[in-house]
Amino acid sequence: MNLLSPLRGPLSVRALNFFESSNGAPRNALSPLIHSPTHFRRVLSSASATSDEEAAAKAAAVNADTGAPTIFDKIISKEIPANIVYEDEAVLAFRDKSPKAPVHVLVIPKSRDGLTELGKAEKRHEEILGHLLYAANIVAEKEGITEGFRVVINSGPSACQSVYHLHLHVLGGRQMKWPPG
Repeated sequence: MNLLSPLRGPLSVRALNFFESSNGAPRNALSPLIHSPTHFRRVLSSASATSDEEAAAKAAAVNADTGAPTIFDKIISKEIPANIVYEDEAVLAFRDKSPKAPVHVLVIPKSRDGLTELGKAEKRHEEILGHLLYAANIVAEKEGITEGFRVVINSGPSACQSVYHLHLHVLGGRQMKWPPG
């Protein structure tokens, strides 16, 4: 029985194509998969997680502009606990519950004011947008990552935004790769 035979379906094919195309090796370069099933499972898991993130983003977009409280509104009101890193009168920064880097902090405005995503920004939001970036810098200083960090804003379902309350991801504490995503 072939070691890879239990792995069927489009997700497996995409993972195999990833291996073939990512390293530029010829088609018979699948021998590392046979010798490293853990690495292959990690790629499959990553592809599955990506699909889950895409599905969550599409589902969240349906209720994006209803005005209903988001999980971030509940964190601001202290209904839901969070590990707060920084707070001032306009913004709140807290650790992400599913970190993608050793340092992964979310920075959010305390008042949504229609700013559910960056694509909805208006002239009236200029001050808070600048303040969010300044707060991201303060977070980087507090976390000791000023030598290199990344600020990410996902805007809309195609960018996998899953909470429709504008937020910045401050990521650092490891070498960032390029291109991202």
